Amino acid sequence: MKKTKEKNTRGRKAEDTRNELKDVLLSFFNQNKNRTFTAAQLRRKLALRSKSSEDALYDALFELERNNTLAHLKNGSYKLKSSSTTTITGVVDHVNPRYAFIVSEEGGEDIWVNTSSLKGALDGDTVKVAVYSSSGGRRKEGEVIEVVQHKKDEYVGTIEILTKYAFVVPDNKKMYSDIYVREENIKGAKEGEKVLVKITQWPTENRKPEGEVIQVLGRAGEHNTEMHAIMAEFGLPFDFPERVVEEAEKIDEGITHAEIAKRRDFRDITTFTIDPADAKDFDDALSVRKLENDTWEIGVHIADVTHYVKPDSILEREAYRRATSVYLVDRVVPMLPERLSNGLCSLRPNEDKLTFSAVFEMDKDGKVLTEWFGRTIIHSDRRFSYEDAQQVLETGTGDFADELLLLNDLAKKLKEDRFKKGAISFETIEVKFKLDEKGVPLAVYPKIRKDAHKLIEEFMLLANKKVAEFVYKMRKGESRNTMVYRIHDFPDVEKIKTLSTFVKKLGYSLNADAKKVSSSLNKMIDEIEGKPEQSVLQSLAIRTMAKAKYSTETTGHFGLAFKHYTHFTSPIRRYPDMMAHRLLQHYLEKGKSVNKAEYEEKSRHSSDMEKVAADAERASIKYKQVEFMQNAETRPFEGIVTGVTEFGIFVEMIETRCEGMVRMSDMDDDYYDLDADNYRVIGRHTGKIISFGDKVMVTVKDTNLAKRSIDLEFVEAGKKTPKTPKEDGKRRNKRVQTIDDEGELDW
Repeated sequence: MKKTKEKNTRGRKAEDTRNELKDVLLSFFNQNKNRTFTAAQLRRKLALRSKSSEDALYDALFELERNNTLAHLKNGSYKLKSSSTTTITGVVDHVNPRYAFIVSEEGGEDIWVNTSSLKGALDGDTVKVAVYSSSGGRRKEGEVIEVVQHKKDEYVGTIEILTKYAFVVPDNKKMYSDIYVREENIKGAKEGEKVLVKITQWPTENRKPEGEVIQVLGRAGEHNTEMHAIMAEFGLPFDFPERVVEEAEKIDEGITHAEIAKRRDFRDITTFTIDPADAKDFDDALSVRKLENDTWEIGVHIADVTHYVKPDSILEREAYRRATSVYLVDRVVPMLPERLSNGLCSLRPNEDKLTFSAVFEMDKDGKVLTEWFGRTIIHSDRRFSYEDAQQVLETGTGDFADELLLLNDLAKKLKEDRFKKGAISFETIEVKFKLDEKGVPLAVYPKIRKDAHKLIEEFMLLANKKVAEFVYKMRKGESRNTMVYRIHDFPDVEKIKTLSTFVKKLGYSLNADAKKVSSSLNKMIDEIEGKPEQSVLQSLAIRTMAKAKYSTETTGHFGLAFKHYTHFTSPIRRYPDMMAHRLLQHYLEKGKSVNKAEYEEKSRHSSDMEKVAADAERASIKYKQVEFMQNAETRPFEGIVTGVTEFGIFVEMIETRCEGMVRMSDMDDDYYDLDADNYRVIGRHTGKIISFGDKVMVTVKDTNLAKRSIDLEFVEAGKKTPKTPKEDGKRRNKRVQTIDDEGELDW
């Protein structure tokens, strides 16, 4: 009994000491509201010398942290939380299982948040974050205080079935928690199948998300299953609703004399299309006619989709919802039903077709003398593939050789004029696959852009530019007509400076001055052409650029060096082009300016859906690249280091254009530290350096189709320096620029 009383007495004394310390700590932190302190610093500041008082300190700190009075920062220090703490709203970028960044809607520095402080928020969710300034000048840290909106509630993954329940392992690389599924919600899915699961209970700090299977996609690893999985992952529709198809089928395909009478007739003028060999929807055509004054009439004719798709119709609403066609490796997820995209609106040869046209009178130097915009009717004389047209350009013989050679000459002059005015000459390398009848990739090769591609591109750019200028100049000031523009902001100055510093280390120069950055970028691009580092340096340069988007504000297009630019030339596959057609016709008919807020919201939606489409397309390419490398022969591949992180080194294999990662944990010749500022890792003992842009030899260690990832091993890597660099080698919790699947351009 005596021992029990003594124990209770000691316990009460410890509790009293802890409570006293809590009061002392609160007073101390209130006097130092904007400062951070480690436990050791607090022990010295408060003159705590005994072991018992040290234990009480840690207990007091733990309780103050638990009741949200103190924040325990990443570096081990503590800081007072208060009502004056900065709160921001942003989007979760869950970069790895340990932590995430919150990207603020207002811009500025991203906020570091430990995964345990996410309050169950998932990648892409919009959250409110309490922000705390960390000590030592490091980046800001914070914790989620509210999940404002979940980005999505459906995930694709592979199901693992246990006795009374199952787990779905998500395909999404940034979803680090399996989804728990109760037995009654498995819905007949079998072990190892790909499923679509809907979240029914969101995760908390101590609990996994819970969901129910809503669709079984098929056996994981099968071509059709994986393509359907990618479509489901990005919320892409598998087919059109029945009522949409029915409305499309009811459209009368006949062209009446009354309709022709409303239009400018180009049916007797030489006209042709140039498209990929496997294309089925031809939404643009070119006409050529020589005029008496030694000039040329060039017509850019675009499928008149809005003649068939009426405002507020079922077809219109579905087109807006999709906003864009999506081009996966083996299929197209179209914006419009096939009857429209491949039939009524497709400018097929030897058929009368309704079009919306931009017609230019041009001299031999490529200067536009006059312009005309309006609805037309055409009759295409020939359907060229890019290869067919290229052969004519190279040989000077064949169908419409004179017209093609003229157009090519004018296109080169248009391009030359663009570059004189500051356009950027990015030529991104895209990959294409040869698939067998089951969808298995037999080969992967880069798409080659030749003069035939560039010819079409220049005239589409001209039409888009001139339509935008025409609408912009129709009225002035506050009464200016609302239009949907394609805009591309000037790149972030700090990013350009960072890129300039980096490329200098590789022997190139880049002037970050606003007036010289365009010409300097073009000079660098010319210098790296044909070199191994061309692809990754271009990708890195593109990543410094702002993302092009749609807006009713015409702030200009930096990449093209156009003050005004729109998307007018692809209404079969892009909803913004349909908006541009409607608005142009409305203003040609002397209509008043439309509601700007309404079209700004439509522009935002179109930009968002464009991002979804691009992500889905990259996912399908990545999947096929992984599948191809899975079946490729086991041998060394030459590669280029395309990114460095604290957990691994990204390498793009030059021959196959496939990217994989050499994990730090697999590099057993030394322990490597990340030098994020210089895009490299450094061996602690050997001083060996592996940097962005290095040529390396790798072999494929493993492939994971579910995660769409390739693990590599170095055969030969890095280079030795005379001595180990002076950096202290501590790993930094800092995002590093990596060239992943997002290095592409769409203007």
